Amino acid sequence: MRRKIEKKYYSLFTGEFTATFAFAGVWVLYLKLYSSLGTYLTSYYSLYAFALLEFLLLQGSLYWYLKLKQARQDIFTNLPFNQLRVFYLLKKLNLFLFTIGAILLIYQLVTMQTELFWFIFLYLFALVEYINYFHIRLSYMSPEEIKEFRRQKEFKPSKLAKELKDCKL
Repeated sequence: MRRKIEKKYYSLFTGEFTATFAFAGVWVLYLKLYSSLGTYLTSYYSLYAFALLEFLLLQGSLYWYLKLKQARQDIFTNLPFNQLRVFYLLKKLNLFLFTIGAILLIYQLVTMQTELFWFIFLYLFALVEYINYFHIRLSYMSPEEIKEFRRQKEFKPSKLAKELKDCKL
């Protein structure tokens, strides 16, 4: 049982961490490609949304790393209070950052910015990641998890959301 959980946490940790660096690499390649053509198809707004997405992926990586560390020590309880407090504060910070993003979106709509596509795509991607980590579990990887999802009547809270709720911060 421990091995199975450890393997799952390792997969989640490395997946999120790898995605963080893979997306950053793609972003840099994208910028290099288009800067060599003499144009930039990105804006500070898109960069903001991209940084927000990267910040959320790092938070997910950290959470799964801490759960993996616990599993390797045969600890299968919630994270310690001080660690959950950090995630509680990150959750509040994320809401603030999303509010700034919403203001940027409104500004772009009002001023008829042409760079809207990447901002909206990255902002929504970041929002989905935030919901997946801090509220509702949206990702189902294994066939068993997908079957379980089909049987249930509603979305389940994410693991982190359950831990934050149990901690009563």
